[in-house]
Parts: sequence; structure tokens; C-alpha cells
Amino acid sequence: MRLDQAATGADQLRTDEWPTRRGRDRIGTAIEWITDARPEAAERLAAGEDLTATVATVVAASPWLARICATEPAALDVLDRIHRDPVPGGAPDVKGDPVDHLKRIRDLGILHIAARDLLGLDSFDTVVGRLSHLADRLLDEAVQEAGPAGRDLAVIGLGKLGASELNYASDVDLVLIGPDPSGGVEHDPRPFLELARSVLTVDLDLRPEGRSGALVRTLASYEHYWSRWAQPWEFQALLKTRAVTGAGDLGRAFEERAAEQVWGRPLGVEELRALRQMKARAEQELARRNLAEREIKRGRGGIRDIEFAVQLLQLVHGRSDPALRQPSTLACLSALAAGGYVAPGDAEQLAAAYRFLRTVEHRLQLYEGQPVHTLPSTADGLAALAEVMGYRADGRHSAAQQFDRDLRAHRQAARSIHERLFFRPLLEAFTATRGRGPSAAALSEAARAERLAAFGFADAARTGQAVSELTRGFSRMSVLMQRSLPLLLDWLSTTPDPDQGLLGLRTLAGAGPARDRLVAVCRESPAGARQLCQLLGTAHRFARDMQRHPEALTRLAAGSFPAPSDAEDLRDRASRSIGWRTGAGRVGSGLRQFVESERLRIGARDVLQMDDGDVTGRALSDLADAAIAAAIEAVNPPMPFAVIGLGRLGGREVGYGSDLDLLTVWDDAGWPAADPEVAEEAARAVIRLVAGDSPSTGSYRVDLNLRPEGRQGPTSRSLASYAAYYERWAEPWERQSLLRGRYVAGDVALAERFAALAQRFIWDRPLTEADILALRRSKARMEKERVPAGDDPKFHLKLGPGSISDVEWTVQLLQLRNRVAATNTMAALELLERSGAIDAGDAATLRSSYRFCRQARNRLSLIRETPGDALPVAGRVLTTLAHSLGYSSPELRNEYARLTRRARQVTERLFYGA
Repeated sequence: MRLDQAATGADQLRTDEWPTRRGRDRIGTAIEWITDARPEAAERLAAGEDLTATVATVVAASPWLARICATEPAALDVLDRIHRDPVPGGAPDVKGDPVDHLKRIRDLGILHIAARDLLGLDSFDTVVGRLSHLADRLLDEAVQEAGPAGRDLAVIGLGKLGASELNYASDVDLVLIGPDPSGGVEHDPRPFLELARSVLTVDLDLRPEGRSGALVRTLASYEHYWSRWAQPWEFQALLKTRAVTGAGDLGRAFEERAAEQVWGRPLGVEELRALRQMKARAEQELARRNLAEREIKRGRGGIRDIEFAVQLLQLVHGRSDPALRQPSTLACLSALAAGGYVAPGDAEQLAAAYRFLRTVEHRLQLYEGQPVHTLPSTADGLAALAEVMGYRADGRHSAAQQFDRDLRAHRQAARSIHERLFFRPLLEAFTATRGRGPSAAALSEAARAERLAAFGFADAARTGQAVSELTRGFSRMSVLMQRSLPLLLDWLSTTPDPDQGLLGLRTLAGAGPARDRLVAVCRESPAGARQLCQLLGTAHRFARDMQRHPEALTRLAAGSFPAPSDAEDLRDRASRSIGWRTGAGRVGSGLRQFVESERLRIGARDVLQMDDGDVTGRALSDLADAAIAAAIEAVNPPMPFAVIGLGRLGGREVGYGSDLDLLTVWDDAGWPAADPEVAEEAARAVIRLVAGDSPSTGSYRVDLNLRPEGRQGPTSRSLASYAAYYERWAEPWERQSLLRGRYVAGDVALAERFAALAQRFIWDRPLTEADILALRRSKARMEKERVPAGDDPKFHLKLGPGSISDVEWTVQLLQLRNRVAATNTMAALELLERSGAIDAGDAATLRSSYRFCRQARNRLSLIRETPGDALPVAGRVLTTLAHSLGYSSPELRNEYARLTRRARQVTERLFYGA
């Protein structure tokens, strides 16, 4: 009888409502569950067409709701009254069992809300409000059941609960505030939490110190934490603070104090940057897991894009505009549009996308009552979701195709607006200031300055002038900038120095070949344009060098900068770059242009994190080798002649600001033209082509001070002269310096003979205690005398305690002691560790400090472009350097201090013997 009666009701369904066989089968199976579990349901379903249609709609969407219909005696009563009772009712008491009572309130409440939602009787806004109210009621019941210990607590909702915009399966973010303990009595939250967790997924991780923190804190404890340790994301979370239940006075006091924390303090550039970086990391993690397209919450154009954009604008402007201090995303979006902070059209599209995406999220979560945010991976799953969303095949397109079309449109709109939301109103305001743009005036001058400052543009007037210059007129460039600048400004705002980046963009947009190629980058390659912004906002030299070498912009338009060239190919291209030139001045100029262009490519790959520090050091070293080889070829010495690299060039560890430590050697055996004066002139000619007559005309700074007799010695020596010197007069530090000796260019056979001579000098005599003492004295004297006046030696990247020189000298002494040959510092350290000459912990400590200091020194050279290796104390250079390396200014100096302090301890033990 059950199935016959149910079939009668099922036959009454309008088949066009559930056109697929899958949908009809789901309904039939669910009705069997219900009638098997509750035989009396069959008669009701057979007798009531409206009830049967309601049940069919509910169970087709959700096995979870079907189970509630089958197990809850009052379920059909709730569904029978669904059109008459817009608000969920109560639940019958279950005497003596508060958990069962709470579960019935939850299940019947969810069933009522979901049924009206699925039938289209309530709007999205109403649905999330009622879900939040249901959670409030459950928490209130749990507080009351927990007794005095529960009622003394203030239960504060954050996240979607605080904003009254819960999902069907949202976690409920709570923090608990307790009164100041009197008489040593602590309030135990566990009875309340046990009840609340029986019906809700309670998340307390937003409390101070997260899972490690106390479950309950006093209000005073919260205020102390906020003032000293809270992170930017914790203040962002306080945007959605709402006292839900419990001790009312304490809850209201918490709301007031939280509001003071959020709105009583300006949002700094560092804080805004930290929030944006956190979101970017979440997107990168999704992309790594191949979920960026399927995740509708955190994926591109997803729910989080909209919520995050609204919250950032709240934090930027809410301090001066109380109308924006609303926890609800949609309410705040309306307030932002009304206040001119967001264009009305953008606000409408974002609101539509938000409601659509949240509705999709609701349908996913309704299926089994789980916090799902990921679209089905199968065609059948997508078809079922489309059907529950209300899509039906129209003869040309399936329900799934129509759903996918609308989903893509909403996500694309949300992402596009998110990417330009912060800066399009600024562009409109700036262009309207000079008489263009209809909505100029929506964003006030104060609001413009406020937004620019928050996003790192320190000078609103200068920014406005640059924007005006870029968009002035009707040229191809100005029209492109009118369309592209909101997105370009957004990308620039995430760079270490947005002001400098905008000025660099203006430089490239000026007259000349770079202008046309900039147009190509912006039109043809969004990824290239974003990379360009990153470069321009990191160092001024990128704009300058791209203006001189516009082919770099062509590379960006085509995709990106190519990988480092093969060393031999690099030498061939260096030779060709000067082969057709005549005269030392023209040859030197051609060589400088070649080096500058290649250094631009290497630096761009470094800043864009396409290469690590080791690859960058090798690429810069190969480039220096190629330049020296081309210079020797141009001079064409009349005798065998070779250049030996020492220091960082010898170790293939060259940085952007490195001097090139060189030795030049010639051979006088059997060569009629091997005259010392001729050799000296040839060596000087080679050095002059590489170093120029001044720093502004040279490709590199050349340092010959490691040659025998230092500055008093000749520029070049014969092989025999080197042999005599090393045999009779050389100091221990010269033995150490030759550890990194390496052939760079010139006569290979001569270089091999020099290498054999150097190897005998290094290894054939024992390292005595007197030698070690001399090395220690040389190192101590260098630490004392070579740090420039005005530099803080504790924060000197090259000469400071525990920095680059400490690591190098320690490694080199261990090499000499243990007969470990290697020119590269990190390679030598690895060999020493393998041989047991240094333990793994000490090696890791030295390695970490070296790589950190090398990267910071390299990046500082790019940013500042003037000699100097001290970590800045404060100011714009420090800020730019820190952001470029992924730190805040205090974090960068703290990390330097931490790593170098540990490395210095190793140096004192292993080098100084302390």
C-alpha cells in the first residue's frame, strides 16, 4: 500500500520540474525511504499534491534533507505548512535530553529554511539571515542549558555568523569572553561547548594564539593582546564582530572595544600588504592543487574575491566613514556604492555574482550537509547541480551548459572587477578633475588620498599628475592607459615601491621605441604587463634600462625573459656585439651595452623569482667572463695572455654590485714579442675596455688588489714572475685567495699552467699554526678597518659578524685544513660536510646566513645602484628592500640578526678557535 499511495502522489508531479531520469529516480528512492520509515507518510503524500511536490523538491536536492524527512516525526508537518509559515517554528521538547532537543531544533529549522529556499519562496538574503538566526537560537539554548557557567560567558560571533550570512554547513566562528575571575574561580566553557558542538561545527581558531590559546579570555586580556601581538588578519576578522548570546553587557562591551581597535587606527601599508599577500598565498595553494577553477569560494572570481575586496575598502575608508562599518558583505557593498567608493555598476555586478555563487555553494552543501566549496568533477555531478539550481534544457543547450555559462560570466565579472576595483574610481576622479569622465566627483579628494596611501602610493598629487600625463589626449597610448590603468595600478600597488613603479611606467610611455613596445605588452600579454609592473616597482634601473634596451619589452610581450644563455653562446654574442666597432671608445661602449642588456635579463629573472641565487650568481659570472673574453679579443695581445678570476668571480658568485677580482698573466717563454711593457699595456687596455675611464663608462668595477704587491705591483706579470713571488714572498691570505682562482678568458694553455702553479702554492706546503694566526689577524683587521664610516658593522651584509665574509673565511680555512678544493663557497661547504670536516648543523647555519645575506645584498644593489653593503636602518630603501624580499622592515632586520648571530657563533668556534 505504501508504494501504491506514494506512486499516486508521484504521478501528480509536473514532470517538467525534474526532467532527467536521475532526478526522478532520486525522488522515488527518497519517497521509499520516507514511507518505509514512517508508514503514515504514504497517505499524506497521496492525499496532498502540494505536500508531495514540496517533498519531491526537497529530497531531489538533498539526501541529507531526505533523511530528516524519514527520521523526524514533525518533518512533514513543517513541509505541509511551508507556504503558510515563513518563519521556522519551535521543536517539541525532549525531556531530560538537551542534545536531542537541540538536534530537533536544528533539523526542523534547516528543513524549513531549505524548503522555502528550494521552492523560491525566500531570497538569498532572507535565507542567510534565517540560517544565522537559527544558529543564534541554538547557541542561546546551549548557554541556558549550560547553567550559570554558560550564562556568565559572552559568546561572540565572527565570520559569517557575525555578519548574519551563514551557509547551510558553515563553521560557526566564535570567541568566548569571561568576566574577571573573582576569588580565583575560573569559568569553565566546556559544558556550553559540548552542547553547541553537538549541533554546530564550532571553530574557536580565531581566538588569540589560535589553537594554542585559552578558550576563554577576559576583555582586558583581549585588549592587551590586540595592542601588542595581533596580526592584520585578526583586525580584519573583527569587522564581523557580533555578540550572539550569553552575558549581554560583556558582549556589548566587547563589540565596542573591537570597533575601537578596527576603526580607531589607520590601516598601514604594511598591514594591507600582509592581507593581500595572505590571500595571494591561498590562491597559489589552490592553483598548486589544481582547484582554482573548481573552487567557488577561494578560486579566481570566487566568493572570497568579493568579500575580500569589500573588506579592504572597509578597512581603508571605514575609519572616516561610519556608513561602511557594517558586517554584512552585501550591505557594505551597497554602502560603498552609495558613498562613491565603488562604481554603482560594479557594485551591482558584484552583488549579483555574490548571490549567485553563494547560492551554488548552498546547493552543494545541501546535498549532504557538508562544508563543500568545490564543483563536481564529473559531468553527471554538474548536471545534477544545474538541475537543483533550476536550470532546464532548452532544446539547444543542456541545463549543465547553461549553468556553466552563467557561472563563468559571474566569476569573470567578479575577478575583473576585483582586480580593478580599488583604482578605477581613482582614475575616473583624476580624469574628471581635468574635465573628463562623468563620475569624477564620486570619490572625494580626501578619499583618493586615503586609498592611495593605504595601497602604498605616498604622494597623491604626484600620482594624480602621472595618471593625467599617461591618459592625456587621444593617442594609442593614452587610450590604452585609460582602459588599462586601473589594473596596472592594482599590480603596481603590490610591488615594493608603487610610486617608483608608476614613474617608471610614465618613463616608458614617453616618446621612443619603448613606447610602442609598451603598448604591445599591455595589449598582448597581461602576464607580461604584470611582470613589468613588478620590475618597475622594484628598482628604478629597470625603467632606465628598458628605455635603453626596448627589446626587453618585446620579450615580455612574447612571454617572458629567456633562461640564462650557455656560456659559450654568451661569449660569441659578446664578441659579435663589438666585432664591427672600431676605436677603444666605441668598443667599450658596445661592450657596456651588451652587458647592460644581459644584466637586465638576469636581474628581471631574479626579481620575478624565475631563478634562485645560485643560478643568478652563475649567470652574472658567465656574463663577466664573456665581457672579459671579448675585451681580450679586441685588444689581441701579441703574446699568450690570460685572465684569472678570484673572489666572487672565481667562485661564480658574482652579484650586481660585485667588483671583479682579477689577475692577468702572460708568458715570456719563447715569444719574441713578450716584452713586459707590451704586456703591461695590453693588460691595461683589456682592463680599460671592461672598467671604462670612469664608473659611468665602464661595464664593471675591476679590482686588481689581490695581485702580487697589491696596488704597487704591475697590472700583469709573467708566469715565471708569479712562480718566484709565490715561492718567496706570498702571504697566507694570498694562498687563501687562490682557493677561488679560476680561468676566465684568454690563452687556455697558459691558464692551465698558472692553475698548476697555484695548486702547488696552495697544497704543497703544510698549513702551520703561524699561517692560521696570520689569517685570523687579517680577518680581524678587515672587520675593524674596512666597514665604511657611518655604516653599522652589526648590519653590514658583507663584513658584519656572521655575514658573507665570516662564512667565506670560515669555509676557506676549513678547506685549507682539510685539503678540500672548490672555488664556489656553497660547493665547498657541501664537500666539507660530506667529508666530516663540519657537522650538518653548523653547515646549515652558515649556508642560511650566506644565502640570506647574498640575496639581500644583491637586491640592495639593484634597488640603490650605489656602492654600499649596510642594511639600511630605516627609510624608503629599507622598506623597498624588505618588501622585495617578502618581509616587513622590522622582519628583515630581525631575520638578519637571527641568522648572522648564529653564523657568528660558528665562525668564532671554527675560524677563531674560541
